[in-house]
Amino acid sequence: MKRFFYILVTIVIVSSCSQHPPKHFTHEVLNPMTPVKDQGKSQLCWAYAMLAAIETEHLRIGDSVNLSPAFIEQKLSEEPQAPESKRGMGATLLELIQRHGIVGYDAMRTVETPAPRFAFMLGAQYTPQEFARSVCAPGEYLCLTSNDDKPYGKVVDIDEPDNWLHNRFLNIPMDTLLKKVVHAVRRHHGVCWESRGHAMAIVGLAHDDENHKFFVMKNSWGTKRPYNGLEYLSVSQFRRQTLAVEMTRDAYAGK
Repeated sequence: MKRFFYILVTIVIVSSCSQHPPKHFTHEVLNPMTPVKDQGKSQLCWAYAMLAAIETEHLRIGDSVNLSPAFIEQKLSEEPQAPESKRGMGATLLELIQRHGIVGYDAMRTVETPAPRFAFMLGAQYTPQEFARSVCAPGEYLCLTSNDDKPYGKVVDIDEPDNWLHNRFLNIPMDTLLKKVVHAVRRHHGVCWESRGHAMAIVGLAHDDENHKFFVMKNSWGTKRPYNGLEYLSVSQFRRQTLAVEMTRDAYAGK
């Protein structure tokens, strides 16, 4: 999602960005993460955020992977339903890597790079599809939403243009969703968060000097912003703005 297009939305989403000097936060939890990436002018924040969540999930178990959003961007040209804007959701990314696979970030840093035929990890050779299944097994992740206009406990469609693959989401109350996310982050799981305007990975919990609670977000706009690639989303903003969340089934179960 383009930075210049969503600048007003971002001011609403992350109020701390407007603080001069930057607001002070105390981290309660800060989970391992791969280096912050920069989506540039692309609208692929959903791919960057979901891949970042997968990377943190692997770091949790001591397995380091750094994945290529450019590979996904290139493969979108093979998807007849994909919008010209290249927008999507975390659930879109999960489906696309099962279809097309994934490769490491160092193997394909830009969309102009030819897509590698193989991925390599720990001396082993994989096809992109085999590699994708090794870092994200089919059905490993659960897609969640909270919409009080639809029945809770049911799997529902999110009727948004970004959900062009018509992925389905488990609809749960916001209090439950918030509790599940906090618990998952405290147990060091990777979590992908999405509003209607942007997507980021949740990598920690923090509070400000007034003891207001925030999620620590890994953004995909490079490291030149006030918090070196991190942003802070208040719990109240999470309640108002969350469209969808993706986490592993183990994270949802509290493991």
